[in-house]
Order: sequence, then C-alpha cells, then structure tokens
Amino acid sequence: MSQPDEKSRPATRVVKRHALLVRLTHWINVVALTIMLLSGLQIFNAHPALYWGKKATFDSPWLSMTAQGDRGVTYFLGKTFDTTGVLGLSEHDGQKVVQGFPAWTTIPHLRDLASGRNWHLFFAWVFGINGLIYLLSGLISRHLQRDVLPSPKDIKALPRDPHLRFKFSKGPDSLRYHPMQRLAYSGMVVIVLPLVILTGLTMSPSMNAAFPGLLDLFGGRQSARSIHFICAVLIVLFVIVHVLMVIASGPFNQLRGMITGKVSVREDQP
Repeated sequence: MSQPDEKSRPATRVVKRHALLVRLTHWINVVALTIMLLSGLQIFNAHPALYWGKKATFDSPWLSMTAQGDRGVTYFLGKTFDTTGVLGLSEHDGQKVVQGFPAWTTIPHLRDLASGRNWHLFFAWVFGINGLIYLLSGLISRHLQRDVLPSPKDIKALPRDPHLRFKFSKGPDSLRYHPMQRLAYSGMVVIVLPLVILTGLTMSPSMNAAFPGLLDLFGGRQSARSIHFICAVLIVLFVIVHVLMVIASGPFNQLRGMITGKVSVREDQP
C-alpha cells in the first residue's frame, strides 16, 4: 500500500496557548468547584427549599424538594413535578430515602451537615484565594483585558460567531477568544463567581456581624441563599457547555493545551 505523500499532509505547528498560571488556576478551580458543588448539595439537603426575603416563609417556597407518600415531588415556581428516584425521594443502599438530592451527588454521601459544611468552607477558601490570584495576574498581564473581556466590536460580531453553529477552526484563528467565549467567560469571572462568594459570605452569621451591609445588599439571608443556588446552577450549565465545546473542537488538542500550555495549529486553515 502506498504511503501518503508528505506534501499532501496538512502542515501543523505547535504554539504556546495558555500560561502556566492560567493552567494552574484552571485545574485548582475544577477541583474546588466540584467539591463545593457536591458538599453544597449536602448542605442544601438539610432544608431542601428556597425562599426570597429575610426569613423562610415555609408555606411559599419558590423551589422545594420533598416526598408525598412513596413519590418524590419538586415544587418550582408554583408548578409541581414528579421527580421520584431523583429529587425528593431516592434510593440509597436499597432503602427509599426522603431527601432533596440523592446521596450519590453529595459529599459526604451519608447525611452529615457538619461534615458537608467543613468540606464546603475549606474549598470555598481555596476557590476564593485561587480566583483572586487569577484576577490579579490577569489584570497585571492584561490577559483579561486583551483576551477575555468583550469589546463593543465583539458584541456586534456575536451573531456571526461560528461557535454558535458549533464550527471550530483548527488554524491560527483558534488561538483567539471568540465573542461567545468572551461573553461567557467574562460573565462567569465578573458576575457569577463573585456573586457566589458574596452570597456565601452573606449566609454566614459571623460575616453578618462583621459586614452587616451584606444582608441589606442581597435583601436578606434567604434571598442570598436563593441567589447562591441559582449561581451554582449557572456554573453547572457553563461547565456542561464548556465541555461540549471542548469535545466538538478537538478534546485531545484542547486538553493538551490546558495541561502543557501548547496546542497544534493547522496552517492550511484560517
């Protein structure tokens, strides 16, 4: 069998894509956010309902997970959904258990609010310090201004962004952040992640004593808890879309870039 002509193969080159500090903070965030999410579900299960305002109005949550007999029921914005086996009522070690999220989604798996809080608070500090390092280094190196924060030009170009149609270049154009990426990343870095931190602090009685203005800022502890939960959902959705984009654009090359900092670029594409 004849071998393909060397000249017919697409020319590629290896280029630097991500700085060491960006890669380190990225993977620390992956670990910290994963453990914070799973331990956060353990904390949520202690009272699987959310309210707006300063106090829990037990008769009118906007979201709650419970059980009615042998059925799991989730209330969301006045609508009722049967979520047996997943939310409200799930099976653990062969026994039906009444709880918001199933045991396999929580850290620890057994119902243990104190341990869940310990896990959550420890990695909250890891996440907060790691995020501060990323922000400061990004501002000093101008990585945020140059690569992440969107400009008016990016916003105008959003409808034409090929990423919206799941079309990805493997050429030099893949080395820049496109409008959709800039909007998504900046939304996370500038809005959602800071809100997670601030609302988490608002739910702490010791922080309330030191910074009482936080309760007024978010309209009360229950409102802060609701916003905290919504931000967690947005983070999960962002991660799902992010992973889908990585898979669609070439997972091995993308993972290589976030591990070694270098990616392959085809010269025969724009």
